[in-house]
Amino acid sequence: MIEGRFGDKGQVYFEINLVGGDDFSFPVETMLDTGFTEFLAMNKQDVQSLNWSFLRQNKLRTAQGETEFDVYSGRVIIDSQEWEIPVFAGDEIQEILLGSQWLKLFILIANYSQNIASLELIQSS
Repeated sequence: MIEGRFGDKGQVYFEINLVGGDDFSFPVETMLDTGFTEFLAMNKQDVQSLNWSFLRQNKLRTAQGETEFDVYSGRVIIDSQEWEIPVFAGDEIQEILLGSQWLKLFILIANYSQNIASLELIQSS
């Protein structure tokens, strides 16, 4: 389980680790965006600095309409477990976004009034 925090406008933040092409990992703060239906979105410049492999271009519907993203094969560590995932990269992305795909693997617990935010890995039986 990883603990998160609420931002001043109700955003939910979680710390994860990014693993670069050189196997060096470092922590980053990410914002959970349930309107983003993939795993992870980042600024293209940040993704390129990690030396992740380019996979393809993909169009997604955003609040600004249909937008084309570069998709990379990225590695992240969440709750001490490493994942290789598609990472959507765009020039206009300001924060690292965790998408709703993670909610197929983790249980989200969010209670704003109690200041509790966590992601707990779903145990398969």
